[in-house]
Amino acid sequence: MKRKVAIIDPLGSHGSSHHFYLFGQLDGLSNCEVDIRIYTNNQTDNPCISRVGFYQTYGDLFSSEFKILSGIKYVLGSIKSVVHARLSGVSLFHFHIFYTNVLVLFNLLLVKFLFGKVVLTIHDVTSFSSKNQLLFISKLVYKITDLILTHNQFSKSEIIKIDPMLNGKIHIIPHGNYIPFINIYKDKNKSREYLSLPKEKTILLFFGMIKEVKGLDVLLKSFKKVIDINPDTILLIAGKPWKNDFSVYQKIIDKNNLRDNIVLHTKFIAHNDIDHYYCASDLVVLPYKKIYQSGVLMMALSYQRAALTSDLPPLKEFIVDNENGFLFKSEDIDDLSVRINLILSDKKKLEIVQKNAGRLINEKFSWNEIGRLTKQAYQTL
Repeated sequence: MKRKVAIIDPLGSHGSSHHFYLFGQLDGLSNCEVDIRIYTNNQTDNPCISRVGFYQTYGDLFSSEFKILSGIKYVLGSIKSVVHARLSGVSLFHFHIFYTNVLVLFNLLLVKFLFGKVVLTIHDVTSFSSKNQLLFISKLVYKITDLILTHNQFSKSEIIKIDPMLNGKIHIIPHGNYIPFINIYKDKNKSREYLSLPKEKTILLFFGMIKEVKGLDVLLKSFKKVIDINPDTILLIAGKPWKNDFSVYQKIIDKNNLRDNIVLHTKFIAHNDIDHYYCASDLVVLPYKKIYQSGVLMMALSYQRAALTSDLPPLKEFIVDNENGFLFKSEDIDDLSVRINLILSDKKKLEIVQKNAGRLINEKFSWNEIGRLTKQAYQTL
C-alpha cells in the first residue's frame, strides 16, 4: 500500500486502556506493510513499534483544569499534527471517535482543507445520536468522513438508522485482543495475595469504569440469591465510578446484607495491577444494559477468563452461550442469579468454555488480522 496513513489521537493513554487498542492497530497495520504513524499526547509512551512513526504533538493536553485552555491546546495540537503529517506526504487521516463536538469537527475540516481523506473508527454510536449534542455537527461529521469503521453489525445498523446514506461508507472491523500487552499469570493465589483477597473463595469480577449502563445494580440485586446457594462466593468490584454516585450501589449492598461477600476497589486501577485482577478471578460478569463493543470482554478473554454477559445484540455476535462464554437475559435479575449458580455448579464446563474462548480470541481477533481488514478498507478510497 503506497498511501501514507496518520492516526490522529489526542486521547492516547489518558484515563483508559485505549492506547492498547491504538498500539495493536499500529502493529497490525505495520505488519501488513502500511506506512503508518501516530500523533498523540505526551502522557502516552512510545510503543517503539518497528516502522511506526510516533509524535507527541498534543503535549500536556490534559494538565489544565480549565476547558478553554485545554481547547486551545487541542486545536494547536491538531494543527501541528495534521500539517506535519500532510507535509510528510500523508493523505489518509484516521481518527477514533467516542463522541462528537466542535473540536472533532475542526479536525475533520482541517484535514479536508488540506485535501486529505478522513477515516473514522466509531467506538460508541450513542454519542452521535445524543440529544445533548447539536445535530448539525453530527451530520457534518458524517458527511465529511470518507470511510467509517465500526466493530460489529449491530453498531453498523445503528449508524445507518441515523443516516441510511452512510451504508456504503461503513466497514466492520472487529476489536482486537489485548494479548500483546498483558501478562497472564498462572498462580491465582499469588495474585489474590497481592490484592489481599481470600485464597479459598470463588471470585466473580466486575471490572472497569462504573457507569449506569454497565448494570452493576442488576448484578448486586441478583447476588443475594447467588450467595444463598454459594456462600463462599466473593464479588470483586474494581473500577472508578464515572459520572455516577456509588451510594446508589452501596444502598443495595447494605439492604441485602452483602458486605461480607463484596470487596470494593472503587478506584482507578493502575495498568500494572490489571493482570492480577483477572488472574485472581474465576468468572468475569458483564451485566450491561447497553453496549456497542466491550473492551472489558475482549480483555477478559485475552486473560483466558470466561465471561458471563447480557444477551445484548453486539455481545451475542461474539459470545455463543455455553461454548465460548455465557449469556443471561439483559436486566433480568433472577435469570442472572440462576446463570451464575449454574456456572459455579459445573467447574469442568467453566474450564472448557474458558479454553474455547482463548482459542477464538487468538485466531479471529489477532491484530495482524485486524490490520489486514483495515488495510483492505483503506484501499477502497
